[in-house]
Formats: sequence, structure tokens, C-alpha cells
Amino acid sequence: MYPRPGDLLTRVLATGTFDLLHPGHVYFLTQARALGDELFVIVARDSNVTHKPKPIVPEEQRLEMVNALGMVERAFLGSEKDMFEPLKHIRPDIITLGYDQRFDTDMLEKELTKRGLPANVVRIPLSKECPFCSTGAIIKEVLRRYG
Repeated sequence: MYPRPGDLLTRVLATGTFDLLHPGHVYFLTQARALGDELFVIVARDSNVTHKPKPIVPEEQRLEMVNALGMVERAFLGSEKDMFEPLKHIRPDIITLGYDQRFDTDMLEKELTKRGLPANVVRIPLSKECPFCSTGAIIKEVLRRYG
């Protein structure tokens, strides 16, 4: 299920909700993949999404969609108890954050070190501009057209 320990490849990790998969997600994951040899993705559990409206697409379907992307080595659902749990198995060298993800990079790096998971945290800058590069923009347009 998880990558084997001892691999010499640079392992990159990205995380997110990935609801209503759109070009902004593809941009983020492509930029993350460019930082290493393998890209692993943790897809947020429905129960853990508390900082924005609950996802429209159920977690298993979001996981399936992310796993279908060519730049992704493997995607996993996150832990419902401890967000660091899957990292113990993946052991990423680099953890990427999206421009809009609410993490303090310094605090995240300190917590990773404390847990014996030293990884560099890299924030991917603002995604490319396009009319539907965010879930919110897609929802607004659907409501405008059909609501």
C-alpha cells in the first residue's frame, strides 16, 4: 500500500480536499511532482474538512479521481485521528502546500521534526489564472446558470 522503506527516490507529498477536480488542482499537483521523483497525495477525509464547506464529492470518489492523474504515484485517504499518521509510512522528503492551504510552514516543520519526520515544506505559489481554477468559482457559476 505505502512505498517501501529504503527507496532512494525523492518523495514529494501533497495534501488537499480535491473536491470538484479542476485545473487549479492539476497545476498544484504538477508543480509538486516537478520537485521530486514520486508524488504521493493525501486526500482529506470528509469528516476532517472543517475549514470550508463539506465536499460535494464523497471521499472515495475524490480519491479515485486523484489516483487517476498521471503525475500521481499513489493517493491515500488521510487519517481521521492524526494527520501525521500516513506520513510515518510515506516518509516524504518534501511536503508541498497550496498557496491557500492554512498551515504555518515553520510550525509544521517543527512538528514533523518532533515526530521524527524531517521533511522540507514548500509552498506552491498562486495557481494559474483561469475562470474555473477553484471549486468556489465552479459552484458560483453552476448556481448562476442553474440556481
